[in-house]
Amino acid sequence: MSNKINDLTTSVTAGRTNAAAPTRDVVSGGGNAAPAPSTGEVHITDTATQLASLEQSLRDSPAVDSAKVAQLQSAIEQGTYQVNSDHVATQLMQMENALAGLGKKGS
Repeated sequence: MSNKINDLTTSVTAGRTNAAAPTRDVVSGGGNAAPAPSTGEVHITDTATQLASLEQSLRDSPAVDSAKVAQLQSAIEQGTYQVNSDHVATQLMQMENALAGLGKKGS
């Protein structure tokens, strides 16, 4: 019997699984996963379910908020758009710290 999940093909024969899949726990982002149950059942965590729901919501929403773009364009044309440099700097530092933290977690 063959199952296809996320472009990975798994063959199940007499309770044994032969899969071309990573041995890491993909949902938690690392570590060794507990052995898969031999029943062939798939258990999806609440977090994975929530992520799938958020992914679908993002797919359904437009990539560009046309109303926001028009509002900003109008403010720029009228010369009323003001940049809050403190806010920009704070956000850049938060992003830099978050990215630096990602490298430390993998060590």
